[in-house]
Amino acid sequence: MSRITSLTGTLESRGIDAFLVSELHNVRYLTGFTGSSGFLVVTSGSRTFFTDSRYEEQAGREVKGWRIQIEREDRAKVITDFVRSSGIRTLGFEATASYGFYRSLLRKGFRLKAITNAVEELRKIKDQAEVRSIQKAIQRAEKAFISVKPHIRAGESEVRISTLLEENLKKAGCGTLPFDIIVASGPNSSMPHAKPTGRRLCPGDLVVIDWGGEAEGYVSDMTRTLLINGRSLSRKKEIYEIVLRANRTAIQTASAGVHARTVDKAARDVITGAGYGGHFGHGTGHGVGIEVHELPRVSRLGREYIKAGMVFTIEPGIYLPGTGGVRIEDMVVARTGSCSVLTTLPKELEII
Repeated sequence: MSRITSLTGTLESRGIDAFLVSELHNVRYLTGFTGSSGFLVVTSGSRTFFTDSRYEEQAGREVKGWRIQIEREDRAKVITDFVRSSGIRTLGFEATASYGFYRSLLRKGFRLKAITNAVEELRKIKDQAEVRSIQKAIQRAEKAFISVKPHIRAGESEVRISTLLEENLKKAGCGTLPFDIIVASGPNSSMPHAKPTGRRLCPGDLVVIDWGGEAEGYVSDMTRTLLINGRSLSRKKEIYEIVLRANRTAIQTASAGVHARTVDKAARDVITGAGYGGHFGHGTGHGVGIEVHELPRVSRLGREYIKAGMVFTIEPGIYLPGTGGVRIEDMVVARTGSCSVLTTLPKELEII
């Protein structure tokens, strides 16, 4: 069943005559359009793509099987005129739309209904072509990391390593970066989302590197933690081995039919059992696809069972202020009875 057929098949059950899709990642998912301005109106019998004149030629090349309409007036008026002329009585719109956008469509003679995650639910399950694109994004990210790895050494700065990694990601073919690269060393590594600074790596530092690649509009997300040789390494080695065990345990637990909370608990139990439960605050993982953070949510707040075809991260961590942090992040795709690990970089502790 095609993506658009899956979407239109739910309109009646949602109590709407048409669905307005304005979130650009969802527009791309449904149409293949890669521009920065566009929206869709979908009914059970029609599909219309709207964009402005800047993208008229591009839309003609990328958007197939849709009626293409060029916006030549204010967007709210374009939508209102289309809805009225199409006889649409109840228009569904994405609940993530801005309040200002919602206000612009109020009192126009038709009913509005906010719809949550209609397209995002479809995006959770990746088809084979999507998995291949994600694998390519992973390969590009890993290639870039391998190129930069010789520069990860005492005396090099966090920001320099980050800059080199960004350069190599682009050389590897990544059109965009899915998120700002994290390079966090020594005391900075105890902050899960630390930004690279001018701090230079020192002997004894834990170094957390979190980065991702892109291919064909799909992205990857991975983390590796290295240890710079020096003094007082015993506790850092200890927490690394605990996190590695948590990572592997969660991967062994993850498969179609297992609840997302169960996967999170598998990792969390290892860390808690070792006495570090209070130092692992974030979720164990999240979906990855067109965006770096998608459904499903693999955490204590997860609300669903894992299904075959879901691609998500497994990224437990321990963060000790004053000492440093460890995170080990892989990407997996769920299968029946198991999951396949998509990332291939080694993750045994490496002391450099």
